[in-house]
Amino acid sequence: MKGMTKRIGAAALVLATLAGLTGCEGDLPQPGSVGSAQSPDLTEAQEKKIRKETLAVLSKADETKSPDGLSERVTGPALDIRTSELTIAKATGSMDPRATIPEDIAQTIIPTQTGWPRYVFSITTTTADQQSKRLLVFRQENARSNYRLWGAARLFQGAKLPKFPIPQIGATAGEADDSGLVMTPQDAVRQYADVLQNDSKSQYADKFSSDFFREDMRKLVSAVEEGMQRNHGTQSQTFEPVKGQIAVMRSSEDGGDLVVAQINSEWTRAAGEGRESQPASDAERALFGGGKATSTMKVSYVNLVALYVPPAGSKAKVTAVGVERQPIKVEAL
Repeated sequence: MKGMTKRIGAAALVLATLAGLTGCEGDLPQPGSVGSAQSPDLTEAQEKKIRKETLAVLSKADETKSPDGLSERVTGPALDIRTSELTIAKATGSMDPRATIPEDIAQTIIPTQTGWPRYVFSITTTTADQQSKRLLVFRQENARSNYRLWGAARLFQGAKLPKFPIPQIGATAGEADDSGLVMTPQDAVRQYADVLQNDSKSQYADKFSSDFFREDMRKLVSAVEEGMQRNHGTQSQTFEPVKGQIAVMRSSEDGGDLVVAQINSEWTRAAGEGRESQPASDAERALFGGGKATSTMKVSYVNLVALYVPPAGSKAKVTAVGVERQPIKVEAL
């Protein structure tokens, strides 16, 4: 993948179904240049088989509370997040309900594309306990490799996603620096990371709509800050997009892009007045384990964000439609 991203082919085959998950690997593409007429290299049956096999691997890992064998069907930020969830589950005795991935789906988007890596987006139904839908992203590294779960993000309640109608086969694939958007997918992720770090003080803040993730982060940081100020402590967060960890799907109807990307962050908290900085949640305590606390604690997170980037000329702002945030490492400095 060049730069931080490579756009998925503009054409997408939409499979609206409530059937269970499944999958299989795609066939080699027929000879032809980018933009030549071709069919998606996955059938509906193959896509279903991929998801079924992936969920079976996840289920086995959940039962054993061990990441052994997980990389067979999971990769990228999804692997980092699930490994952390399993580590925490082993310490607490149960999986976090937020880790649930429903077996039924509402929509699957299979692109026509030449070259690799390739991505398939699937949107699940709500969970049995009415948690929000999940956006799943599967990635195939090359022609001979399996599709693996690369990302899973919880969609915000009421989030408006771009439409992916059944397209004309053979639409031309775009690039990450496409000028047909209010900003490129790469710039959208970079600027959103800056907004997460600097909130309303970011020079890009007015380019993004408000969203649940930013609101929750603001409340959390504010609550921690109150305790810090009482003890003359300090806190800071940094957010950085991960190079190459981005997937993009073009909506031929809305003209915008659905962008899913990994943004890593570090939250450093320093206790004041000779105090020790302690883990701030059950998850952090599980990851910290038997570590010895000091005055400063650093927590590393993987943030998987889903953004809608409107087409050029639109008055709409870039909007976050889903996220998955997971601590993966807790250390005393």
